[in-house]
Amino acid sequence: MTARARDGPRGSGWTVMLLLGWLIAAYALAMVAVPGIRSEIVRTHLAALPLALVAHLVGGAAALALGALQHNSRLRTRHRALHRWCGRLYVLSVGIGGVAALVLAGSSVGGLVAHVGFGMLAVLLLGSTGMAYVHVRAGRLQDHRTWMVRSYALTFAAVTLRIYLPLALVAGLPYEPAYQAIAWLCWVPNLLFAEWVLLPRLRDAPVTG
Repeated sequence: MTARARDGPRGSGWTVMLLLGWLIAAYALAMVAVPGIRSEIVRTHLAALPLALVAHLVGGAAALALGALQHNSRLRTRHRALHRWCGRLYVLSVGIGGVAALVLAGSSVGGLVAHVGFGMLAVLLLGSTGMAYVHVRAGRLQDHRTWMVRSYALTFAAVTLRIYLPLALVAGLPYEPAYQAIAWLCWVPNLLFAEWVLLPRLRDAPVTG
């Protein structure tokens, strides 16, 4: 098993992931706290589903910030109590933000294509995080880490979404078709990348049954 598969992102890769996660987490919290900087989509959702939107932004921000810390092997090894508490808060944050995202998915811009894309993201995020929690409670730490990689890859869709949207605008793409595509592009490549990272671990896992 390689160090990459065992420990997840390391060095500069982990630092970039951490900084991007924290940056978008701060942006999400700013959407809640500073009315003047809210986008049109945020204002529309806030008017229609205020509780769901605030829960999604706050829960998602906490999950982004906490989840990045969980993938640093040094922090995990040297500060186990902190790792456990951050993990508990991460699961709670994903639960709050993910359920709220599922509610919001049905009113997203882009019609049915976007609704299904964001809805599947919410379902898979809740499911993968639930699996990570079940495995850690059972003491299956390797399986727990495997599912946590998938979980945070899906949480990181909040970052990739905000990379693709400006790129689509700069490229002059029509907004609604671009948004429909991004509803899938923000998380499907993330999940595929996570599976690639996990390949050595999955290949070396003992066969049971």
